[in-house]
This record gives sequence, C-alpha cells and structure tokens, in this order.
Amino acid sequence: MVEDQRAEGGAGAPEGASAPEGASAPGSAGAPGPILAFATQGAGHLDAQRLRELLAPLGAEELDFDRGHRLRAALGLWRRAGRTRPRLIVMEGTGIAPGMCVLALRTLRGIPYVVSSGDAVGPYLALSSRAAGLVGAAYERLLCRHCAGYIGWTPYLAGRALSFGAPRAMTAAGWARERAPAGSRERVRERLGIREDALVAGIVGSLNWRRRINYAYGAELVRAVRRTQRRDLVAVIVGDGPGAEPLRELAGEELGSRILMPGRVAPEEVGELLAAFDLASLPQSVDRVGSFRYSTKLSEYLAAGLPIATSQIPAAYDLDDGFCWRLPGPSPWSEDYVEALARLLEGLEPADLQRHRTAALAAHEATATFDRAAQVQRVRAFVGDILSSAAP
Repeated sequence: MVEDQRAEGGAGAPEGASAPEGASAPGSAGAPGPILAFATQGAGHLDAQRLRELLAPLGAEELDFDRGHRLRAALGLWRRAGRTRPRLIVMEGTGIAPGMCVLALRTLRGIPYVVSSGDAVGPYLALSSRAAGLVGAAYERLLCRHCAGYIGWTPYLAGRALSFGAPRAMTAAGWARERAPAGSRERVRERLGIREDALVAGIVGSLNWRRRINYAYGAELVRAVRRTQRRDLVAVIVGDGPGAEPLRELAGEELGSRILMPGRVAPEEVGELLAAFDLASLPQSVDRVGSFRYSTKLSEYLAAGLPIATSQIPAAYDLDDGFCWRLPGPSPWSEDYVEALARLLEGLEPADLQRHRTAALAAHEATATFDRAAQVQRVRAFVGDILSSAAP
C-alpha cells in the first residue's frame, strides 16, 4: 500500500514498485483490476495498519472506511468497486454494513472477497443480546460461505470459518511492535512512582465496561490486588474508555498506590510501558468468545518477556512453553478466577517469576506464530493462490 492518500482515501502502489506476480498494472489495456483493501475499524486503527503491512507486497489499494458513518462508507465501497472493478476485495473486520456490501458485490458483480477477523461474530454479538447473537451467527455463516478465503487471527477461527463453508483459510496472528529502548523499565517506574523492587502486574487494552457482568479489562487485577496483603504489589492498568471510571471506583483507596491507571498511551509507547511490568494479565472467558482468541496483546507480552496470567483457554495450552499461569474459573470476572489470581500474586516468588520470564523470552524467539515477515509471506502466497484459481 502507499503513502499518497487520494481524495477518496484510496492508495496505489508506490512509484517504481512492481505489480504482484501474474498481475498487470491497473488501468492498462485489458488489465485486471486492483486488489482493494480496507479495515472496518477505519484507516487510523491498528487493524488497518496490520492489513496494510500484510498486503504491502501485493500493491493493494487502500479504501479509507469511515467507521463513524458505516452505511455511507459501505455505499462508498460499492461505488469504488463499481468504478475500479477490483479483482479481489480484502476486508479486515466483520462489520455488518461493509460485510453485506462485499456479499452483494460478490453476488451481483462477481467480485470475490477475503475476510480477516479476530473474533467469532455470533458469540461476540450475543454478549449484547440473544437476538443480536442470532443475527450475527447467520451473518457470520454467510460471510464465510461466500468468501474466496478467510484469514483468521487464530487457527481456531480459521477452523470455524472452514466449518461454515469457507473454501480456504489461513492464520495470521499479528506481531509485536518495536521493543522498548534500553532503560525503559527504570524511566517508566520512576515516572509512575513505582519502587524498583515492587512486583508489577499489568494489562494494556481498551476499557469497555460491561454493566451486565460488572467488568472491563483490568477489573480482575483490581479485585485480586485488593484481596492481598502484599504491600510491594502494584497493578498497572493502561488504557482508556467508558470502563475507566468504574475501575477507579472499584480501586477505592488503593488508587494511586497499589493500583495505577496512567490512561491511554500512543501505540508506539506500549513497549516502553510493558518494560515496567513483571507479569501481564491476559483475561479471556472460557467460552465461544474468549476461547477463539489469542488477544492482540499476546505477541507484545511475549516480545517483552512477560509471563502471563490467563484463563484455561486453548491458547494457554497450545502456545505455552512454561510462561503461563492458567487460572481456574469460567471467566475473569468469576469468583474462582479472581481468588486464584489473588493467591498467585500474594505468593509469587522471584525465582518462579524468573523461570516464567525466561520461558516467555524463549517462546518469543522460537516461534514463527507472531513473526511479521513470516505472516506477510504466507498472506502473499494465500492471496496469490486465490487470484490464480480465479483467473480465466
């Protein structure tokens, strides 16, 4: 993808770049159309950056999808596709408005599409209501059944898509951004007022409060810390959102001492914050929502050498080489989970922490699961095979 944004938010191949193998330059006589790509969260979101990097070798054009005006943005996608006749559309995310648009383009104009997702749509929407879950389940099946290919953020999602009728699927799990510069741990701890010998358990994420279950990311840490007597224990919750204020209320008198909430940080600063942690919380429910996930932060936690306290989800078995603590309980807001996390934090010794840290660093170095270059190469091959199979 390119850097020169056009009036419609699209992008072409950089000057001097060659077209992908087997493709002619868009606009030449008899040439196939471009690959058109967009993220349903919008061009400024990390999902768009992920897609941009995955498709960079293919010279895809980027559509700036306006998430704040989904129907208007979907209409813009329809017009853009009608004018440029892309040979393939790649959609990162599963928003219903753009998803119905690519389904219509496939049915009415014969334009194939690839969908990439990090969530099981039906179960996720069912968190809001049973009706939303039923609609989401039907939509998810349609989206998978009629796609040309599916890119799952986990192999579990890829398998789910295949079971729903996707003709082919692959996994691209995401990758960590650059590591923190030297001295980050000391600088961040000094800025936050954390002693060097403190045990810091942290989490980074969007703080979206779910009133039905009284939970947002970080609530498990707040509740667990408040159950312990350990005075050298500090929980750091990085992020912002509607759940920030309920979390502050939940922290009570511990806010500012054993519970710190520094707010949102820029994506490029996340690695520096992680350097100040001793272990990370990766809370997921053990159900059809959390069990399909890796979480976008898993790769960054491992790159930072952070041991992980998580649920008994498939990833905690499949990826673990000694860096995980698998806590019991059906969800991170359950009593069993919070109590187990409190016991872990209360009794954690430096030697055990170091063993898990060493395992996290070794796992990061040994696995290609979260390697950026390997994922880019695999996606290029995947999309190339789709285009080849669709060629006349």
